[in-house]
Amino acid sequence: MKATIFVALTYLVSWLLVGLYFALGGTWTMPGSLILSVVYMFVPMTVALVVQKALYKAAAKGPLRINFRPNRWFVVAWLLPPAIALATIGVSVLFPGVSLTTGIDGMLERFQNVFTPQQIEQMKQQAESLPIHPFWLALLQGLIAGVTINAVAAFGEELGWRGLLQRELSHLGFWRSSAMVGVIWGIWHAPIILQGHNYPQHPWAGVLMMTVFTVLLSPLMAYVTDKANSVIAAAVFHGTLNATAGLALIVVRGGNDLTVGMTGLAGFITLSLANLGLFLFTQRAAATSRAQPSCALGAAPLHNGEHGWTSRS
Repeated sequence: MKATIFVALTYLVSWLLVGLYFALGGTWTMPGSLILSVVYMFVPMTVALVVQKALYKAAAKGPLRINFRPNRWFVVAWLLPPAIALATIGVSVLFPGVSLTTGIDGMLERFQNVFTPQQIEQMKQQAESLPIHPFWLALLQGLIAGVTINAVAAFGEELGWRGLLQRELSHLGFWRSSAMVGVIWGIWHAPIILQGHNYPQHPWAGVLMMTVFTVLLSPLMAYVTDKANSVIAAAVFHGTLNATAGLALIVVRGGNDLTVGMTGLAGFITLSLANLGLFLFTQRAAATSRAQPSCALGAAPLHNGEHGWTSRS
């Protein structure tokens, strides 16, 4: 019931927010679209706190895993997104008509419906004046932003998705609960996807594509969150992903928003391989665990965030 209330209120508030923005004359251009996107990201957090504390009179810090104590999984959350972006470049160039480029013209062409011509020209001039290639600067900036300002904004989503919803659906098991969270998370993006976010060339197909993307991404984020026992790790993962996803487009020419980039088919293939690796790893770990004798007669299995899938507390 708590999950249902959370999802219903999150959808209602989020979609009303977008509707109000456009009813008041807003357009999907900078800086308005950026401001709306940031505010939109904090809706799941706000609703999660209202549901957890106001409606259910329950604590938030422990149950929602608001844990700032870092561990090695925070590093994984920080470095895995750019690794996925780099791998996606390699997959993208396997597609017909797609190639590597030393400039950024290919990336700028994809954002003609997002930025004004003046903004695109300004971005091109700035890139040409840089002492190093924009790719390396974007990587450095992405890594810094991923654990700072982007992580703060991503926390607005992750307290809802990986904090409350993943916990409430944990009875379904890891893979099914991750898929369910991914579907809900993806559909939640629909109003801004239809405005051209991530898929400016194919906004209607983009709704389905975004949902596939979040379904494939969800198990990786859920696993890191469980192992770190912290929704802050999920915020670092999400923030760094948002900051470095563009790496997969900067040096790629050709294709479109459905085929290249992390949110395109190339990204889906990369994430599918990552999920396959995660599945094989967890299966092997489970088999090894079953093969080891218990440390004490009648000892109960561990089910906390660091050693198991169960995230309820």
